[in-house]
Amino acid sequence: MQLIINPNITDWSTLLERPHFDTTQLFATVTSILDDIKKRGDEAVKEYEEKFDKVKLSSLQVSEEEIAAAEKELGNDLKEAIVHAKNNIEKFHKAQDQVLPCVETTPGVTCWQKAKAIEKVGLYIPGGTAPLFSTVLMLAVPAKIAGCKEITLCTPPNKEGKVPAAVLFAAKTAGVNRIFKAGGVQAIGAMAYGTESISKCYKIFGPGNQYVTAAKQLVSLKDVAIDMPAGPSEVEVIADETANPKLVASDLLSQAEHGVDSQAILITTSEEIAKATMNEVERQVALLPRCEIAEKSLANSKIIVVKDLSEVIEITNEYAPEHLIISAKGYREIAEQINNAGSIFLGHLTCESAGDYASGTNHTLPTSGYAHAYSGVNLDSFRKKITYQEITAEGLRNIGPIIEVMAENEQLFAHKNAVTLRLAEIGR
Repeated sequence: MQLIINPNITDWSTLLERPHFDTTQLFATVTSILDDIKKRGDEAVKEYEEKFDKVKLSSLQVSEEEIAAAEKELGNDLKEAIVHAKNNIEKFHKAQDQVLPCVETTPGVTCWQKAKAIEKVGLYIPGGTAPLFSTVLMLAVPAKIAGCKEITLCTPPNKEGKVPAAVLFAAKTAGVNRIFKAGGVQAIGAMAYGTESISKCYKIFGPGNQYVTAAKQLVSLKDVAIDMPAGPSEVEVIADETANPKLVASDLLSQAEHGVDSQAILITTSEEIAKATMNEVERQVALLPRCEIAEKSLANSKIIVVKDLSEVIEITNEYAPEHLIISAKGYREIAEQINNAGSIFLGHLTCESAGDYASGTNHTLPTSGYAHAYSGVNLDSFRKKITYQEITAEGLRNIGPIIEVMAENEQLFAHKNAVTLRLAEIGR
């Protein structure tokens, strides 16, 4: 990690730059695959599975027998952990299900809003170096609570044509309707356009590599909605002199092991904590099974010492981290001043891993600075809100003349006429 002490504010934007890969370079390749999926459906998906995932599939859908076998394969400790995490995630997301108010804006004019589930959603769960069964829970549980009728999950199989048992058990536990063996661009295309086996979805959720990200960007232009723009995962830790360097280092490394393009940032006012944490990072990283990945990620990572707490808050709001851990005294007061973050973890004992797995909050969060404007996945992500209005004769007499004046001044006389005729019907 790079140590920077008291940088000039004019250098912050450069210091806070993230690892960046321009997905537009992949658009030509990704577009050709998407076009092929649109034309040839299942046949094309199977061919790309053979090409990219090195597996020849007779069927894309995971069978009930495979799901049952997966449940038997897992140890009880992991199954119990998945169920417990699912219950916590369910409890937190159910609490977001609030009745929306009905408002009389003017006597006789009533307006209200109802949340309706997105009927068909697609969940993408990447393969790669670790089976992300926790992401299955984070996406499928709120989709189920929201009332989505069709929850489709796509994930790449291994070379034997199998999906990790923990992914299948989590999907069954969370209420996924159908699971398919499809990864990468071909999975995104199948959910965006629909094939003989895989239903067209109205919104696609889930992380993935640069090809998956590019595919989601392209299909979102006109074919399907997506959860949010995505980039490499990241964490920022705010630490003061009360922080434990061992714990801070463990938090930085828990993010660094995600991938070579992940980023970990420590912001502190204590040069002593900065140096002690750097030593701890070097000691702990050597002990990790994924140390090679973590070390490459650390090359993108920084420890920044600033002058005071106000600079800590200012630089944090500029960075807008996906995950923010506040390991400092007065952490609640500090948190109140943070406007830009995906998820905030308060106090020395609250590690990011809790949110990643089992505390109940969602770990699908805005990266790459999108926390300036985006929320993480929540219950509303799986719903859309429809507005309603009802106007009585009294209401029309009250707001009709206002509408007429506004419409006439915008020179939209058909708009005005729709009101004028109604007012004539009821008698002004």
